[in-house]
Amino acid sequence: MKQTKKWLALLLAFAMVFALAACGGSGDAEAEGEGEGQEGLKIAIVSTAAGVDDGSFIQNCYEGILSFIDSRGGIDTVTDIMEPTGDPAAAVQAVADIVADYDVIVTPGFQFSGISAIAAENLDKKFILVDAFPSDETGAPAVFDNVYGMVFSEQEGGFFAGISAAMTSQTGKVASVHGLAYESNVNYQWGFESGVAYANKHYGTNVEVVELPAYAGTDITGANVGGNYVGGFGDPATGKIIAETLIAQGVDVLFPAAGSSGNGVFTAAKEATGVYVIGCDADQYNDGINGDSNIVLTSVLKCMDLNVERQLNAIADGTFAGDNALLKADTDSVSYVTGEHCQLSEEAVAALAEVYALVQDGTIVPAANFNGYTPDNFPGL
Repeated sequence: MKQTKKWLALLLAFAMVFALAACGGSGDAEAEGEGEGQEGLKIAIVSTAAGVDDGSFIQNCYEGILSFIDSRGGIDTVTDIMEPTGDPAAAVQAVADIVADYDVIVTPGFQFSGISAIAAENLDKKFILVDAFPSDETGAPAVFDNVYGMVFSEQEGGFFAGISAAMTSQTGKVASVHGLAYESNVNYQWGFESGVAYANKHYGTNVEVVELPAYAGTDITGANVGGNYVGGFGDPATGKIIAETLIAQGVDVLFPAAGSSGNGVFTAAKEATGVYVIGCDADQYNDGINGDSNIVLTSVLKCMDLNVERQLNAIADGTFAGDNALLKADTDSVSYVTGEHCQLSEEAVAALAEVYALVQDGTIVPAANFNGYTPDNFPGL
C-alpha cells in the first residue's frame, strides 16, 4: 500500500512537470498574450495644491484611477505627486522629474499641455491629459502616439448650472466663482451666463449674473473675461471672501468651478441663510451637508473618472491610441446630477431634460472662451 502511494506521488509529480513544460511555465504565460494584460501598471497623478481630495475636478480623475485599480484586483498602484503652484513651467518640470519612475502619468489641468516634449522623449510611457491637449514646439495642439488628451465641453455643464440657478433664485441674483481664467474655467463661466440668458428668455425668469470687477479674470490671450476669479485653485480663504461679497449683494445661488478654492464658497453659503450652491465636475452633494439640511441643488458633471478609466483599460489591454478628444453631452461625458442628490424643483428638472436633448443634438451651442459666441448671442438662444 505504501509502495503504491509512492508510485502515485511520482506519477503526479511527472504530470505536473509535463503540464508546466507544455505551457512554457507560468512566467512565460504572463509575458505572452493574455498574461501581459495582468501586469500591474505604476500610475502617477500630478495634482495641484487642491490635491486628490478636492471634492471636485482632481478627485474625480483620481476616482477613475482607483476604479481601474479595483477592477483589476489591486495589481496596479497609484502615487499622488503634488505640484502646488499651478504654474505651467513648474507643472511640466514636475512631470519631467518623475517620468522615469512610472508607466502612466495622469495630469489633470490645462497647465500640463507643455509635456509633449517629455512624451516625445519617452515613447515607452503613456500620458493621460485631462482638460488639455499636448502642444508642439509652436504651441499649437498636436497628436502624439503616447498621449491621450481629453477636454470637455465645460460650457455645456455651465449652461446646465445656469438654467438650474436661474430657475431656483428667489432674489434674482446668481453668480459663478472660478480659480484661474484658463479656457476650461472661462468656458464654465460663459456657459453659466448662457444658461441664465436662456432661462430668462424661455422660462420666464428675470435673473442677473453678478460679477465683481475687482476679481475679473484675464484669459490666456490677455483678454478681460469678467467673472469672479480667485486667482488660484488652492485658496479657499479668498474663495470665501468673494462668495461673502456676492451674498452681501443679494446672490442666493452660487456656482463654484474653482477646485479647492470653491470650498470657501461652500463655507460662505453654509454660514448664510437661503443660499445654495451648484456642484461642479463631480457630485458634491455630500460636501453640501449643513446640519440637517443640504446647500447643494445639483452638480454638473464632467465624467472624467469614466474616461480616465477607459484609457487606463486601453493601456492595460494594448488598444491605447494617442488622440486629442473633445468629450461632450452627445457621448454622455457632460451631464448633471438627478435623483436623490438633486434638490431642484420639478419645473427646473423638466427644463434641464428639455435643454439637455437640445444640447446633445447641437440645437443649443452655449458660448465658450474661443468658440466665437457670447452669452448674449449663441445658437439656440
